[in-house]
Amino acid sequence: MEASMTKRAALKRQAREFGVLDTRQFVEDAKVRQMPRNAGGGWSPYPSNDERDQAYLKTLKPKSEGQAELMAAMDTHNLVMALGPAGTGKTYLAVAKAVEALEAGRVGRIVLSRPAVEAGESIGFLPGDMEDKLAPYLRPLYDALSDRLSMKRVKALMAEGLIEIAPIGYMRGRTLNNAFIVVDEAQNCTYVQLKMLLTRLGWHSTMVVTGDPHQSDLLPGVSGLSDISERLEQVPDIAVVRLAERDIVRHPLVASMIGVL
Repeated sequence: MEASMTKRAALKRQAREFGVLDTRQFVEDAKVRQMPRNAGGGWSPYPSNDERDQAYLKTLKPKSEGQAELMAAMDTHNLVMALGPAGTGKTYLAVAKAVEALEAGRVGRIVLSRPAVEAGESIGFLPGDMEDKLAPYLRPLYDALSDRLSMKRVKALMAEGLIEIAPIGYMRGRTLNNAFIVVDEAQNCTYVQLKMLLTRLGWHSTMVVTGDPHQSDLLPGVSGLSDISERLEQVPDIAVVRLAERDIVRHPLVASMIGVL
């Protein structure tokens, strides 16, 4: 009795969603059931008319002139320095472009790196293995990845080695070929660290270095981002994109605070 009521409810629900329903396809012994068709043409098997795909498709579009310049630079240069205040989308755009390149097969892996520097306060000793200890510092990169891919997909790609998230201290001595490298929070890197990171660039690779020179958690004069970017600005094949307050896409109060703080 309960099973028959459940079947009737399912038939009514599908009739509401798809319109005319051929109940002859739902006999007890039927092994293959025909897809119900809507006489009004509301449903189509073609992906271009399938709304389910649209929910998982996120088109990357710039929200300001600075973001458009940054996206164009990442498409045409193998080394890009993205400098600007908080909220301008530097990290998000870089990670999104990395995912786009991986999905299109232009690179074989994504390498994300970030300095493990505390923001003005000590959080003490953390439990767990190395990945657990570094998780709080690398969390912004996970957030950006999970916004472009599902967390299940991110874990699967990391397990296959197609996405690697590592602190800057583990980058020395490596050559990164066929990869899209994103160096985040570069204002917390010294001149020597940035020089080491920039020279990791290998064949068929793209590197994007993001940071805000005015928001360093290091002692005054220790950060090497401003000096490095000024030197590299003179190199023709390297793009240095400077974002401004007008490019901030977070809450409008963020742009107001940046202007007075």
